[in-house]
Amino acid sequence: MNDNKQRAIITVVGHDTVGIIAKVCTYLADNNINILDISQTIVSGYFNMMMIADLSGKSKHFAEISSELDKLGADIGVVIKMQREDIFDEMHRI
Repeated sequence: MNDNKQRAIITVVGHDTVGIIAKVCTYLADNNINILDISQTIVSGYFNMMMIADLSGKSKHFAEISSELDKLGADIGVVIKMQREDIFDEMHRI
């Protein structure tokens, strides 16, 4: 995708609890990160969410956001990982 957006893939995995989506989305909104696409499932009590986010309006460096998402995940009992879309695509190219 060549559309000048700084995109990232964000994944959230863990035991399902109330407020996971709200807390992650609030953090992203507070940091001017737009969610372009989102998918979430719950299987046997396990929560899994994948988002494509536009970071072009972000107010912090990528590494800082990634670190803060790691901490947020630890605080709410899930694992949150953020990866640049271009790197994600290269890693999963056939």
